[in-house]
Amino acid sequence: MPTTLAMADKKLLLDADAIQRSLTRIAHEIAEANADTKSVGLIGIQRGGVHLARRLAKLLGGIWGHDAPAGVLDVSMHRDDIGQRGIVSVQSTEVPFDVEGKTIVLVDDVLFNGRTVRAALDAVHHLGRPQRIQLAVLVDRGHRELPVKPDFVGKNVPTALDERIQVSLSETGGDDSVTLRAANPNE
Repeated sequence: MPTTLAMADKKLLLDADAIQRSLTRIAHEIAEANADTKSVGLIGIQRGGVHLARRLAKLLGGIWGHDAPAGVLDVSMHRDDIGQRGIVSVQSTEVPFDVEGKTIVLVDDVLFNGRTVRAALDAVHHLGRPQRIQLAVLVDRGHRELPVKPDFVGKNVPTALDERIQVSLSETGGDDSVTLRAANPNE
């Protein structure tokens, strides 16, 4: 199967301004969907969703006039493909608020087959029983293997299976951008 993009090609999908506009829109959609602002907590899925959750929390704080709590969740030990992944690098989980009875907004950078979200649901339920869980993603690229649908989406990008979405953020030393590229043969 030939790749849609040549190996060296990258296509810019979102630049820094587009990412900021997307996050601002998502924050307003979260605020609109959640009247009880004090019961909402954001949790960024390690690694891609962590910085996005913090940015959304800051934006929501400006909209609501009070801090929106944000946490970090590692899902690696909850994945259903853990046996196929080889050595697992466990990241930190830090949720500085009680999830019990709250509305939790899981945040990730890219939604693909839905397996990371499934693992995140399991991980959140180990912390307590939220009233409800919502999902916010910067990019939804399709190809779902599980019945997972985001509540808030920055950009829908139909992709081929041999393509990858790369999210770069200033917090990790890059420029804010989202690009589409061909997958390396060993990915």
